[in-house]
Order: sequence, then C-alpha cells, then structure tokens
Amino acid sequence: MKGRGFGLGWALFSLALLLALAFFLAPVAWMLVTSIKPPGEWLTSPPVFWPSHFYWRNFSEALIRWNGLKGLLDSFIVATLSTLLSVLVGIFAAYALARYRTGGESLSFTILSILFMPSVAVGIPMYIFWRRLGLLDSFSALIFQYTVFNVPFISWVLKSFFEDLDPALEESALANGATRWQAFVDIALPLARPGIIAVALLSFIFSWNEFFFAVILTRARVTTLPVILPTLMEGHDIRWGSIAAMATVAAAPVVLIAFILQRYLVRGLSFGTIHERT
Repeated sequence: MKGRGFGLGWALFSLALLLALAFFLAPVAWMLVTSIKPPGEWLTSPPVFWPSHFYWRNFSEALIRWNGLKGLLDSFIVATLSTLLSVLVGIFAAYALARYRTGGESLSFTILSILFMPSVAVGIPMYIFWRRLGLLDSFSALIFQYTVFNVPFISWVLKSFFEDLDPALEESALANGATRWQAFVDIALPLARPGIIAVALLSFIFSWNEFFFAVILTRARVTTLPVILPTLMEGHDIRWGSIAAMATVAAAPVVLIAFILQRYLVRGLSFGTIHERT
C-alpha cells in the first residue's frame, strides 16, 4: 500500500510539474513558432500551430530593416559594461559591509531600500541630471544609471556570502604574512565566486531587459533592443513575425549565458542555505 501510495503521489507530482512546465513554456514556444511563420499565418482562426514553410525573412527584417543588429550591439555594450562596473563596485561594498561593518546595520538597510524604489519615481530627476551633464543619448548615461540600481542588489546579496565565509581562513592567511588585500583576493574572492557569477548574471539580465530608462535617456545614437521592439507596432500594421524574431534574438544571448553558467548560478543561489545546513 505504501508503495502504491508513493507511486500515485509521485505520478501526480510529476504531472503537476509537467503542466506547470507546459504553462510557462507555451508562450516561449509560440514566440519561436511565430518567428518563422509567413505573414498570412500570424493571426488566423483557427490558429496555425506549425508554419506551412519556414519564413526566415522575419529575422532579416528584424535585424536589418528594424535595426535589430544595432539594438543587439548597443544592448550588449550597455549590459556588459554596466555589469562589470556594478560587480567591481558591489564586491568591495559587500566585503566592507560584511567584514568591517561599515555604516552599521543602518547602511545595509539603506542600501536595501534603494532596491524598492520604483524607477518612475526618479525618472524625471535622472533625465534632468544627465541632460545637465550633456550625456543624454549616450552609452555613459545608461551604463552608470544601471550601475546605480545594480550595485545595491549586488552588495546586499554578496554581503551575506562574505558573512557566511569563515573569517578564520583569512585570519590564518594574515598570520602567515599575507596582507589584507592578498587574503581578500586569494581567499575570499575564490570562495565567493559562485555568488559573484550569480549576481553578475542577474545584473546582466536586468540591464539587458531594462526599458524605462532606455526610453527616456536615449534618442537615436543609442537604441537598445527593448526600445526597438515597440517600433515594430505601427498603428494597425503590427509585424508579429518580426516582433517574435527580434524577441527570439533578444532572449538568445541571456539563455545561452545562463545555460553555460548554470552550475555556478545554482551554487550561487543556494550557497547560503547549504552553508547554514552544514
């Protein structure tokens, strides 16, 4: 009876997981199929679940006619540089908060409160700020703007990682003649690598997908993919195939990076829990 009960429970659990997986992947599958549909099969009743032939022109139009290649390049530059800068600043901020208790607990919660601030609340002040500096429609404005929001997230998350590391390891290195910098680089950073990679990936995704500041701070010289996508909707002429193709192109780099770094991502997101249990 126990075996049957366990088997039935496992079957129901597996069925629930499959249904949840199908529910969440259905929009992605529909986007991929639409990206290769010819125009006559975008909106039909009943819907066409598989195209009569592959219409690759959707991708060429999305990348060339609608400036998808430029958006892809601009998004990559902004997301990469802002992530690198955010991680560099966030690591030092997190280490200072964890090891030296800089600012006490109040500073930590002040940093955390920035994460809850809606972007629209600071949209106009940020626009005026970057306009006064003459940096509107530039890579610098977006890179530093995204860094402002990424650093609090990175420092708060990595703070818990550095706190979970045994200080005795660094103290042992100091006792053997290492400097504080050497102990930080040789001991703390390698042990916190999974967490650093995890927050770097999440910061990259935020910068890659961000829309609000990309709209108000850019014009023509810098156009990221989230800004280009709405331009494919011209009144009643909505290019669903090109939209799906560009969305596929936009999602591909993030999915690829997440797939390559998945083992670091899983270890990074579960590091604190595993450490506490052990």
